[in-house]
Amino acid sequence: MIRHIVMWKFKEYAEGKTKSENIALVREGLHALVGEISEIKKMKTGVDLMHTDASMDLVLVTEFESLQTLGVYAVHPKHVKVAEYVKKVVESRVVLDYDM
Repeated sequence: MIRHIVMWKFKEYAEGKTKSENIALVREGLHALVGEISEIKKMKTGVDLMHTDASMDLVLVTEFESLQTLGVYAVHPKHVKVAEYVKKVVESRVVLDYDM
């Protein structure tokens, strides 16, 4: 099993929406993928509570059977659509993929 973790720092204002509005939209878009992309075995998201200088705003934790199925997810058109929006509303992103 592969765990795929992504964390984002959102812009204060982007695409005509506030940071909190964009976080909510991205969370909704990500969770909608679970029923659409069968390669996703588990998905959780969380919003930062502490709001420190070191904090990211949103975390995504997903699980996949293999690197191959993670790759299928990465290029799936519905994931790409969410990712394209994310790129417009975030300042930075960090990723970690590891074998469980």
